[in-house]
Amino acid sequence: MSSSSTNVTVCASNDTLCTIKEHQVEVIIVPALLLFGTLVTLVPLFILRYCCDHNRTRVRTPQHYHSSSHRQTERHHHHHQHHTNHHHSHRTKHQNHRSHLQGIDAPPGINPLEHEELPMSVTQVRQNVRPTMAAAPQRSTESHHEAFSQVAVLPQTFSIHPNDTVNFYRARMDNKNVVLRVLKETASSSEKQKFLGFASFVSGLGPHPFIPSLLGVMSAQSPLVMVVEELQQRDLLGFLWRCRQDNSGLQPSCDMTEKRIFTMAAQVASALDYLHSQNCIHGNVGARSVLVSGDMTAKLWGFGPAYRRRTQGSSTGEDTVIKKWQAPEVLAMRPITKSSDVWSFGILIYEMVTLGDPPFAQVMSSELLQHLQRGSHLKRPDTCSNSLYSIIRSCCHFNAKSRLSTSELIRMLKAGESSANGRTAIRVTEPFKFEKYLREAGFAEAYNYAVL
Repeated sequence: MSSSSTNVTVCASNDTLCTIKEHQVEVIIVPALLLFGTLVTLVPLFILRYCCDHNRTRVRTPQHYHSSSHRQTERHHHHHQHHTNHHHSHRTKHQNHRSHLQGIDAPPGINPLEHEELPMSVTQVRQNVRPTMAAAPQRSTESHHEAFSQVAVLPQTFSIHPNDTVNFYRARMDNKNVVLRVLKETASSSEKQKFLGFASFVSGLGPHPFIPSLLGVMSAQSPLVMVVEELQQRDLLGFLWRCRQDNSGLQPSCDMTEKRIFTMAAQVASALDYLHSQNCIHGNVGARSVLVSGDMTAKLWGFGPAYRRRTQGSSTGEDTVIKKWQAPEVLAMRPITKSSDVWSFGILIYEMVTLGDPPFAQVMSSELLQHLQRGSHLKRPDTCSNSLYSIIRSCCHFNAKSRLSTSELIRMLKAGESSANGRTAIRVTEPFKFEKYLREAGFAEAYNYAVL
């Protein structure tokens, strides 16, 4: 007999309580167990789902940023590989957007030459000059070799303040001559920062027709290199000395006429006026700080003291040995001003008309301030015209307020240029003697250096 028949037999038809007791397993216990099991399963799943969602919400921004950065890095790497592999075929395009490139360690404002390396094909210019880059590793990429060719050590010349951390090389880049200012690989971190800082400072001055062009800075890897346009005649002081030695007049490019002095002085004054408009005081004006191109264009360089004043608040080192070029207020330890540059500019004209003589040759540097305080001034050289000498006196006035402004200086020089003698070359019969120059210029000792 079936159980349902038994239940009906055991319990009366109207006895509900009896029926429930008889079927409690099927009616109460089993559904209760199923409900409990369902809750036990759903509650942990719900907790886990909520916690995971909360964690994903908290880390979404960093994960997204990392993913974006990674994609950008991959795109940059792909661009780098594509640029390196196709550098030769797209060389012109690379040059056009070179100003937008930034080296890894380059300060803002620099136009580095990315992906370009020194080919290390160094040749000797003189027997006693040993190129230090010959042992550097060769680069296999063709574009690296094309970047710089005909690399040669620059001949050494006279220096006021040596820089033992930098080597100078002449090279060819993009079918033009350049000078490479290369930081030695043994340089310390602070020296690297100064090197890049100076490059950034020069770049920040902006382009000017009478300031040497900074063509680029290689900063992504060692060695750090500044690439500057080459001016074939190099520094004006050395050029003037060569003119003095060439008394025969067989080299027309060495002829310094009164007209040429007016022209070159006006070019330097234009650069000086531009620097002053940029709130930059040069502080190192002299023939040693002027570079001369093959077509006799004069460009103002020698920004080391200006950079040190900008970064350190004062200029040290070179200033202690260039007293003969400094204005009285600077000798008296007062702040340097734009008028101080004008005084030094007057000394520059004196150097030009004497073909490289130092100023105040018979006065000790330590006694120069007292000499000027007594009312003494530069005597007119035999080779100096009255018009040039009047400009020298107007620049080298003891009272700074009485000196010419750079704009007035440019106006006077341009006016004098139109009527100046451009036919007769200045000649100095006394031969140049290096030791005599060092003594009369007030330098304690001589060093070897390159002007860049």
